[in-house]
Amino acid sequence: MELHKKRYGERMDRAERKRKREAREVHKRAEYARSAIGLKGKMFAKKRHQEKALMKKTIAMHEEKDKKHKADDGAPQNALPAYLLEREQVDRAKVLSNTIKQKRKEKAGKWEVPLPKVRPISEIEMFKVLQSGKRQKKSWKRMITKVTFVGPGFTRKPPKYERFIRPTGLRMTKAHTTHPELKATFCLDIIGIKKNPNGTMFTTLGVVTKGTIIEVNVSELGLVTPGGKVVWGKYAQVTNNPENDGCINAVLLV
Repeated sequence: MELHKKRYGERMDRAERKRKREAREVHKRAEYARSAIGLKGKMFAKKRHQEKALMKKTIAMHEEKDKKHKADDGAPQNALPAYLLEREQVDRAKVLSNTIKQKRKEKAGKWEVPLPKVRPISEIEMFKVLQSGKRQKKSWKRMITKVTFVGPGFTRKPPKYERFIRPTGLRMTKAHTTHPELKATFCLDIIGIKKNPNGTMFTTLGVVTKGTIIEVNVSELGLVTPGGKVVWGKYAQVTNNPENDGCINAVLLV
């Protein structure tokens, strides 16, 4: 499209046609909202409601910069001349600082992760089918081909009943975790697997792939909460493919 534009240019009335199309779009959406019924209508109404709420919030935040309001304490901060004494004191409202916004996000449980999107891994790639039985005719066993984490008190099931086999060579208990603010990397113990982006089954099996959220033991870093308590566990996201590199590299979510 861009190359065609460069070579042959655009229609003379392109801007006008685009303006008219955008103007018609509003009426089309309104007409659809009126005529949509049933589940589709409900879903559309819910989506539109969320959009409007977000738009109102954005407008309010923009207006907050220039909004004037009465000062919290009526007394003037500096000495004023007699002709200004009766005037109401006004203050410029300040925009919310980044730290407050960050705290709000943390309360809501929304984290800015280093890798928001990762490549999905299929079950064929994750599991290798193992033949079992007296004549190797049964194929209900699966061997995990990715790195896994199992707790310190882990005991394998008897071979007859073990469906998912986690090879000892692909089990890892430590992660090279980088602190984004300190710009330093530490080798920390893994406490558990919080979430694997490929599904809950892989989370319960303890599979570690790129983008997995793991919990690491940060007691040796000496991190302290605002209340003065020592932080023991913190979440981190895996940023490499552990099965290729032979180690787990992660970035701490702070």
